Amino acid sequence: MMERFDIWWNGLSGLLKVLYCIAFPSTMLLILQTLLAMFGMHHGGHDVSDTSGLDMHTDVGGHGFDIGHGAPHDIGGHHGFDIHGGHHDIDVHHDIDAHHDGDFHDHSYNDSVTDTSMHFFTLQTIVAFLTVFSWSSIVLVGSKVPSIAALPVGILLGLGTMVLVAKMVQLSMRLAENGTVDLRNAIGESATVYIPCPPKNQGMGKITMTLQGQMMELGAFNEGEEMLKTGTKVVVVDVRGDDVIVEKDA
Repeated sequence: MMERFDIWWNGLSGLLKVLYCIAFPSTMLLILQTLLAMFGMHHGGHDVSDTSGLDMHTDVGGHGFDIGHGAPHDIGGHHGFDIHGGHHDIDVHHDIDAHHDGDFHDHSYNDSVTDTSMHFFTLQTIVAFLTVFSWSSIVLVGSKVPSIAALPVGILLGLGTMVLVAKMVQLSMRLAENGTVDLRNAIGESATVYIPCPPKNQGMGKITMTLQGQMMELGAFNEGEEMLKTGTKVVVVDVRGDDVIVEKDA
């Protein structure tokens, strides 16, 4: 078998050898990417940016400490130690003054922002370009098309595939972003109590509702005076973390 491969390989022109050296690895990478995407292990060709907005300023003994959450903290400490013994007089005095000014900015439940702009140069698009460019050029050269014409056609086909793949990734990212559930959209919507909600926030119950086209079960608190029993129709009036606050539907 190796002998046949050697005969075939040695019969190729230098250009075809280069194209095959591009085609085989890029095709294997493309297959691997496809398999990873099918099994949900692929994360797409987008950039990740983390800007938490953390502003920190320290104040110890006259320096301010600002970590962005409006809850000021004042800590003052005074420790005095006086030790007398024999001919030894030791006086140890510690003054510790720390002042913390916090200003925490409240973020929305879904404050992560997905970058859904089209990214032209990603691993997916480059692999797609190399695969289509190499194989299309191989076919054209093998069909006796002059290399001066085959290579530009291969490049154009590869670039077209690049744009197509970049657009597909962009669309999939937009679909994923649109599918992200934002609990704020539940405010004002009707729901049904699934697990009873005790009055005056004494415990958490459960409700079922349709939110953004999805049937969901959410933790719910009841600030009213009356127990909300299973099957009671309620309205979402506010959001508390990953849970909601409900009241009986009038």
